[in-house]
Amino acid sequence: MKDIQMVDLKGQYQHIQEEIDNAVLDVVRSTAFINGPEVKGFQDDLEAYLGVKHVIPCANGTDALQIAMMALGLQPGDEIITPNFTFIATVEVIALLGYKPVIVDVDPKTFNMDPEAVRKAITPKTKAIVPVHLFGQCADMDAMAAIAAEHNLFVIEDTAQAISSEYRKADGAVQKAGTMSDFGCTSFFPSKNLGCFGDGGALYTNNDDLAEAARQIANHGMKVRYYHDFVGINSRLDSMQAAILRVKLRHLDAYCNARIAAADYYDAAFADLKGVTTPHRDPKTTHTFHQYTLVLDGIDRAGLQKHLSDQGIPAMIYYPVPLHLQKAFLNLGYREGDFPVTEDLCKKVISLPMHTELDENQLQHITHAVRQFIQP
Repeated sequence: MKDIQMVDLKGQYQHIQEEIDNAVLDVVRSTAFINGPEVKGFQDDLEAYLGVKHVIPCANGTDALQIAMMALGLQPGDEIITPNFTFIATVEVIALLGYKPVIVDVDPKTFNMDPEAVRKAITPKTKAIVPVHLFGQCADMDAMAAIAAEHNLFVIEDTAQAISSEYRKADGAVQKAGTMSDFGCTSFFPSKNLGCFGDGGALYTNNDDLAEAARQIANHGMKVRYYHDFVGINSRLDSMQAAILRVKLRHLDAYCNARIAAADYYDAAFADLKGVTTPHRDPKTTHTFHQYTLVLDGIDRAGLQKHLSDQGIPAMIYYPVPLHLQKAFLNLGYREGDFPVTEDLCKKVISLPMHTELDENQLQHITHAVRQFIQP
């Protein structure tokens, strides 16, 4: 049996090695390393895949969030609501730009932002909400859209973990994650469902004016070369990464299907385990399983993680410390106990290996090891 990785990037590369190598060598031969034709090609390909008017490639997912917020014309002190149970980048950008992060709790089943918590957090200073489609499953976008319409708020979807996931809206329309709001933002970090071989990101929108503003912000505030209309940043996806992403985009649906199949195997293997809750699958959205995350109740998580490690199986904790208890955000004034769902999840979740290359022998070994510890 092959060694088990949390994310098997080498195995994935080996299956598409010839396509990747040719794409990279084409860029090298062209010497069009920045803003080359591969960047525009990837932009066009991703627009077609997502069914969105505008994709703006950039340097990474954090930059995508920053550019989106800057493009909305928000002012220092404006409040932006975002979930507690997520990676720090979402809240970090809000704070960096001088806005006020307002953190809310999440739904205990989906781990996504709780719409009722959002409603309760709205004040006259609230200007935007940032739902995060965590672990591969869309947040409740019908509820988010209704809240935004009622209070005249912007919506930015953080879809770094859920590119290609689909959401069925109340009216029956089906849309890709990130295309249901003012902006969608994503990351192409290598471990993502669509990952490059370095850093990369993009934001997308159906609004022509917002797209134009985002493009200028990402390019030093320029529309015409050397004429700077406002202060922007320097954030671009390089041609090499774009070429790699063009290849991998062609395989993305197959990659997601492989992840779902692995999740199905896990679900079946753990269905009867007491004290183990497998990932909830909201019927309104597909779940593309960026992570496969169990919730443990009355089970020694550290002991399970060590047991798995001893069996050659990596397991990760996403996320061990809630955002409101991070040292970086203590100035926001939140206290332990303010977010009971997030705090509980941070103590109980554990994520198993999840990637496109998991085979049946590996899955059997992983599930046997988990069961062996919980039901010896």
